[in-house]
This record gives sequence, structure tokens and C-alpha cells, in this order.
Amino acid sequence: MGAGHAHKLYRHGHSPVHRLPPHCKLAAVFGFVLVVVCTPREAMWAFGLYAALLAAVAATARIPVGFLLKRLVIEVPFVAFALLMPFVVPGEQTTVLGVSVSVPGLWGAWNVLAKATLGVAASVLLASTTELRAVLLGLQRLKLPPLLVQIASFMIRYGDVITDEMRRMSIARRSRGFEARGVRQWGVLATSMGALFIRSYERGERVHLAMVSRGYAGTMPVIDEATADRTQWAYAATLPVLALAICLLGWTL
Repeated sequence: MGAGHAHKLYRHGHSPVHRLPPHCKLAAVFGFVLVVVCTPREAMWAFGLYAALLAAVAATARIPVGFLLKRLVIEVPFVAFALLMPFVVPGEQTTVLGVSVSVPGLWGAWNVLAKATLGVAASVLLASTTELRAVLLGLQRLKLPPLLVQIASFMIRYGDVITDEMRRMSIARRSRGFEARGVRQWGVLATSMGALFIRSYERGERVHLAMVSRGYAGTMPVIDEATADRTQWAYAATLPVLALAICLLGWTL
């Protein structure tokens, strides 16, 4: 997979969570999110316990609360959608703070907010304790189709390259006195996007030819083999197993 690739979500550390093999963490997060989604929305106490479980994981991984909360901003579109539901979903009406809202809409908003927040928080914890290169190794270990793993790998590797190309093009436009002030400048921006696409396509062709000349035949060599013993699997399974117990109680109580 080549050299490691740092990303803004990752927080370097040496905690037990950081040391877990990536495929163990991926399976644990997937299982946890699946259990959260299956939990009845009426069991509000269960979602509080799920949050406590994630807080325990964050404490074990030594992830600061502020760091986690800043990364949860990505959830804003879900929040905006949820806030509209009490006003647009038909059904029995009730009054909250003097405003008439839909009871099914309130339940739907709570369902979206609670489950989306927990899912995003679990994903942020995964990204905070796992390098992107390790995530790719974990996906490969979990037998994700190799082509999808390679596509994700190239996206990660060349995303920064394309972003840097966009930055250089923006500097070139500004150095020539260009400023995007209105609709009249859209043509220039569209031309720039077209040029960026052509440059990216040509770069991709050159990279592919370079890989073929070095023996690439459709599969990437695995330099590091991600392995896990029973103890590590059991440690990683703690989160989804406890969540499953909470979910079962939510359906029975």
C-alpha cells in the first residue's frame, strides 16, 4: 500500500484502541452502527447508554471531547433535515413551546438525530485512531472487492494532488487580476474546471503507464499483512456486544 498517509481526522496515539488491528475496528464499528439502527426509537435510555459506550472508547483512546465535537460538525445536514420533520410530517399534533408540531415528526426527528449522531461519532472515533492506509489494509483483510479497495486507495493518494492543482490554478487566475464576483465570471471558472479535468485525466494515464511498466497487473502488492489474534478480536467485540445487549433490552422492556 506504500507509505502512510496522514489525514486531519487522525490523532496520533499509543492507546489500546490505536493498537487494535484495523479490520477489528472496522468490524466493531459496523456492528455497533447496525445495532444502533435496529434499536427502537422509543427506548430513549438505550441511546444514552450507547453514547456512554462511545465516551468510554474515546476516553480509552485519549481523544479529547473538543476534538470529537469539532468533527461532528459534518452532521449538520442531518440536523437541518431532522429539525424540519416536526413541521412537515403529517399526523397527530402537539404543542411544544407554543408551536404546533407533529408527534410522528418529533419521533422521526429524534430517531434521525440520535442514530445519525451515534453513527457519525463512532466513525469519527474510528478515523481518529486509524490511519487511512491502515483502513485500506483492514478493508482488504475483510475481503472487500479488491477493485473497490484500489479505487479508494487512489482517491486518497491523489485527492491532495488534485487539490494542490486547483490551488495553483486559483493562484494563476488571481495573479492575472481575475476575481469571481458574479455570473459573468462563471465561464472562466467552468473553463478552469474543464482544464483541471483534462490535467487530472492525463496525470492518471501517466500514473497507470508507470505502474504497468513496473509490473502492475490489476492487483496491488500487500506490503504489510494486518493480522489479529483472539484477544484482539474479543477486545474489539466489546463495543458491539454491549450495544447488542442494550438493544435487546430496548426491545423487551
